[in-house]
Amino acid sequence: MSGPYAEPARGGAAGAIVTAVALALAAALLPATTAAAGGDRGAGGPVAPGGYGGRHVVAAYDFSHPVPGDAGREHDRGRSGVAIDLVNGGARMRVWDAERGAVLQTRQNSPTTQGNDDWKAGAYAPDGVPGLRAFNGAREATVMGWFKTTGQVPSPNSNSADPSDRFGAVGLAGILSGTSQGHDVRALLELITVDGVLKVVALGRRVDGARSQTFAADADWRTVLPPGRWVHLAATFDYDDGTMALYRNGRALPGSYVVAGDPWAVEGPPEPDAASPTDPRGIKIGGSYPQNTREGNPCDCRMDDLTFLDRALSEREVRARYLLTR
Repeated sequence: MSGPYAEPARGGAAGAIVTAVALALAAALLPATTAAAGGDRGAGGPVAPGGYGGRHVVAAYDFSHPVPGDAGREHDRGRSGVAIDLVNGGARMRVWDAERGAVLQTRQNSPTTQGNDDWKAGAYAPDGVPGLRAFNGAREATVMGWFKTTGQVPSPNSNSADPSDRFGAVGLAGILSGTSQGHDVRALLELITVDGVLKVVALGRRVDGARSQTFAADADWRTVLPPGRWVHLAATFDYDDGTMALYRNGRALPGSYVVAGDPWAVEGPPEPDAASPTDPRGIKIGGSYPQNTREGNPCDCRMDDLTFLDRALSEREVRARYLLTR
């Protein structure tokens, strides 16, 4: 790819050394066995190198591990044990991609009809999901994965009577807040309209029910996430110092904060600051409302290697993860 986000050439011995160093770092961050991560809750034994071990990996999904006896759910390869539902499409949402193998397909199905038949994935519990307790009172978080758009972005607004209306956002992947109705989040990677322009953003909320902050990439979304091309995206959240960051293919994206002031209320005592002391109500992937009560911000996308961590990774760590899973 050419342009400001082109991957630098890594040919020859120098390139091999760079890749080897990155893979070694990734192996150190994400150990090869699950013993350090609290054990793999699925069949298959230890996670091989490049797998999802590591004590900071709370939940991870590669869409190659259906829950035994229930192909409409995906097994967690992290430590949470939270299986996600493949909503409205079940096992049909696992599709074969020529570049990445088995992946998740999400999409809008009825753009002109108000309803909730969109393909999305996630988990939801009105009293909170105990397996996601690592994000209860968390000081940091990371949401990352591989994404490829496969249709209209954004989708037609099926909740509007105006046939020309479109949703103002496209949901990629996020962690719900502790009071979420299926839409509000604690940490989210998505596309959203900022000053009339669709942008790739990290959107976070420290305190349940309080204001959120958005960090938006400067570049047009098509430059960051070219239609029909796989891209690794990551969003990091530091609830103590009130900062967020975005990464594309392991490199930091220039961007800016959308909300002025201190929307997370981190200035002043007490310290340190942390997210609300509540278990998240779930995970949403490819759109809002994983409990399937309505349609919101659907994503006509393919996704792979979605990972949710309870630490804000550095650029070097994100880069290592990108190299390990590409």
